[in-house]
Amino acid sequence: MISNVKRRIPVGVELLPSGGVHARVWAPSRRRVRLVVDGRDPIDMKSEEGGYFAAHAAYGRAGSRYGFSLGDDEKVYPDPASRFQPDGPHGLSEVIDPDAYAWAHPWRGAAARGQVIYELHVGTFTAEGTYASAAEKLPRLAELDVTLVELMPIHAFPGRFGWGYDGVDLYAPVAIYGRPDELRRFVDAAHGLGLGVILDVVYNHLGPDGNYLSAFAPQYFTDKYENDWGQAIAFEGREARGSRELFVENAGYWIDEYHLDGLRFDATQCIHDASDEHVLGAMARRARAAAGGRPLFLVAESETQTTVVVRAKESGGYGFTALWNDDLHHAARVAVTGRGEAYYTDYRGTPQELISAARWGYLFQGQRYAWQKQRRGTPALDLPATSFVSYVQNHDQVANSGRGERLHALTTPGRLRAITAYLLLGPATPMLFQGQEFAASSPFLFFADHEPDLARKVHAGRKEFLRQFPSLAAHDAQARIDDPAAAATFDRCKLDWSEREANVEVLALHRDLLALRRGDPIFAAQRADRMHGAVLAPEAFVLRFFGDAGDDRLLVVNLGPDIDAGSLSEPLVAPPEGRRWSTRWSSEAVKYGGAGAPPIDTDRGWRIPGHAAIVLEPRDRAAVTPRPGEGGRP
Repeated sequence: MISNVKRRIPVGVELLPSGGVHARVWAPSRRRVRLVVDGRDPIDMKSEEGGYFAAHAAYGRAGSRYGFSLGDDEKVYPDPASRFQPDGPHGLSEVIDPDAYAWAHPWRGAAARGQVIYELHVGTFTAEGTYASAAEKLPRLAELDVTLVELMPIHAFPGRFGWGYDGVDLYAPVAIYGRPDELRRFVDAAHGLGLGVILDVVYNHLGPDGNYLSAFAPQYFTDKYENDWGQAIAFEGREARGSRELFVENAGYWIDEYHLDGLRFDATQCIHDASDEHVLGAMARRARAAAGGRPLFLVAESETQTTVVVRAKESGGYGFTALWNDDLHHAARVAVTGRGEAYYTDYRGTPQELISAARWGYLFQGQRYAWQKQRRGTPALDLPATSFVSYVQNHDQVANSGRGERLHALTTPGRLRAITAYLLLGPATPMLFQGQEFAASSPFLFFADHEPDLARKVHAGRKEFLRQFPSLAAHDAQARIDDPAAAATFDRCKLDWSEREANVEVLALHRDLLALRRGDPIFAAQRADRMHGAVLAPEAFVLRFFGDAGDDRLLVVNLGPDIDAGSLSEPLVAPPEGRRWSTRWSSEAVKYGGAGAPPIDTDRGWRIPGHAAIVLEPRDRAAVTPRPGEGGRP
């Protein structure tokens, strides 16, 4: 037996420099644990303090298949900290050498400011659905001025396809997308293009099929807290020390062994912990330590809108970078579609909501939320814009349209262009969902390949979930909800990359807006505290971004009909002294499919086109004086 082995992670199997492997597992409810490597005779593991067992197998090597026999059970269980499950969660684990891959490009991390996120699902991002094929598309994202690629969860899950949120092996990249080194190659390729990569991790629950943790230790779970997706994970108390360790170390593992630039934490409201240091804070601390001084982008989804997550550890926070902002999404969606069912009922899509979401982040910061019949959110008025990630599409919200319809199919082309400008020029960190930049026609539906009995329950559950929308509760609508387990459902969601070349107007819109965001110092500053807004009409508003020397910018957004006004009694539209507003950018430019972009601020007043967004900048009066017949009314 080898003692005092220097391990990279506390549990799992490690290759030893002297040869063989060292295995360690937490199984406090077991008196006997045996290690089985490559089908050879089981090796009795030595009991260690705290419910751990350890053993050395001199013949183990990279590529060996192994597992654990528990008690007198002859079944061989996969490793709870397996680095790879080549045959899926029910198969044996494989020994992986995390140092075998030769990294080619520098790993710099990702700062809070200056990011543009692109969320993608590996299985549907390309026809092949692999890390390798996804890597081939990365130059197109870099060319677009995306800076961070966010991968939907890749923890190993059963079946041929799935969203990834029912993963059961936290340390094992799912085999259907490729081997671990192919994931490393994807990250390395991204870094070579100046892109960062963040991973969506699920620490609030484990999937219903292939989860063997309770066989090792029931203490991984607790009945103290409720969870929307089964048993809650145990993180507090001495009896949960191994569970807490497994999850906390996992946050560092993905950073250390895969050179990731951050993590996105799913449904943090379901991660409960009464410890002195909340487990989310411990995970953030561990991840940042693994980055070796590089900045990390750590973002949380918080349905309860709990801002302690992004506050500094010195003030009792968890030290995350940013929070997903569903409020902005919901307000924007109602504004451009007019639909306010279910969890959209607390939003009106008014100009003031859109102004407030851009300025303050969350709209609900502790006031009553009628949909839930309780108060929602915590104060966020002091947080910088970089504390929020904004979007008008993401995997959940597209799928929850019932038929997986993307926003361009639910609104007018003009409104889509205008709300895209609002998103991409706003002070928060913007996020696009795969294919959004070229108005992909493929839907994004909920899909999960389970065994037949579980698949039927999942389909029924999906239908029940969508009943919260009255329009989707009707019998004919329910009949059209796609079966998540059908291969056709999954296949329909794959992007058709030829559409990127066909939908050049939408692509040009996104490319130019992101170039403007990056190249213009006023927008690039992400200073919500230097931005103010005003309502101009029932569906129109203006955001003024203040510079330091009269170099302000106006973003005028009109989601309603044309506005033809001799004057606007709003001081935010007044230009700096001695200057006039000139159009810098317009969503009505012909290249985006618009009707044309004449000046909107003239000597005869303002004419703001309907379903449009315009960026104005100050110039000397002489530089913007219209020639006869230009600019004003005929």
